Parts: sequence; structure tokens; C-alpha cells
Amino acid sequence: MYTLIATARLNGVDPQAWLADVLARINDHKITDLAALLPWRWAAERESRKLAA
Repeated sequence: MYTLIATARLNGVDPQAWLADVLARINDHKITDLAALLPWRWAAERESRKLAA
């Protein structure tokens, strides 16, 4: 668990927000695209959603 939190922090991601979102989405997420849930990809996707809105 510490590794997940530290990785999120090192990538400038709020660990609590990231883990909450990932845990909520992982059950319905495609197994072939699990890399999208990594902190650096998650942050980029979230930023692009903000810009699109």
C-alpha cells in the first residue's frame, strides 16, 4: 500500500483521490487497459477531461 501511495505522490497525484477513483472503476475496467489506471496516466486523463469541459 505504501508503494502505491508513494508512487502517486512522486507523480504529483493526490493518493486518496487516485485510489478512490481506481478502486471504484477497476471492476468495470478492461483488463487489457489496466495501464490507464496508473497514477501518471490517470492524472493525464483527468487533466484532459478538465480541459474538455
